[in-house]
Amino acid sequence: MPSVNRFIRKRSKHLVWSSLATLLLIFSTGCLYRGEQQKTGPMISYTESVERVQQALDRFQEERGILPIFTAGEEIPRYEKFRLNLNQMKQLEYLDNIPDIAFEQGGHVYYLVIDEDTDPIVKIMDLNTVQKVNDVQRQVDFYRSKHGGHLPAQAKGEVYPGLYEVDLPLVQASQYELLSVYSGQALPYLVDQAGHVYVDYAYDIMQAIDQSGRMPEGEEDLRRWLTDRSPQVPVKSLPYRWVDGAPLARITPDQ
Repeated sequence: MPSVNRFIRKRSKHLVWSSLATLLLIFSTGCLYRGEQQKTGPMISYTESVERVQQALDRFQEERGILPIFTAGEEIPRYEKFRLNLNQMKQLEYLDNIPDIAFEQGGHVYYLVIDEDTDPIVKIMDLNTVQKVNDVQRQVDFYRSKHGGHLPAQAKGEVYPGLYEVDLPLVQASQYELLSVYSGQALPYLVDQAGHVYVDYAYDIMQAIDQSGRMPEGEEDLRRWLTDRSPQVPVKSLPYRWVDGAPLARITPDQ
């Protein structure tokens, strides 16, 4: 598929320039929190609360043989699916208190579980990211309704097969710039041919791979490189695989 190489080269150039920009930002500020510092605080606050909830979850499962999660349908994406019932965990005295950053306490994250069938791991889902994607989705839907279903895509065309970068000014959504919860880098929004909006995490995945000192293998979903290194999940994302030295987003039935 010759066109795939063209897509990869285009995204690789973007990743290189984005990496340089981030390095300059790090050197100029001295440090870089994961995401919007004024909203979420340093990563250490997440790590401590996630570890506390993980210990409570382990005890709950060991003693009761089930997970305290809300039921989710098959249509719910992988990194949004198994949300923890923190109120139940507190009522049954597995948690002394619910973390302040949790939605249940008026905070901006959901606590959820991944690897639920094998080794349940507690992660958090950033609701600021979810809200911004929903806002952009609303603007994209409105634009398409007024323009015969046409996509509000940037003039450069496809950035991955079947995926385009949303032209934020075109849909009057420039105010929804999205800063990564992993790097603080501004991330693009993607839109597929059906008009569904996603976040492009290729920059963060490439950064994680570069920092690891090793290369991906086989057909693995590269989002795992993010969840293995952070309490955060890549919400509103697509699967990625490694093609010609760069992450390639792809549309699959199981996202």
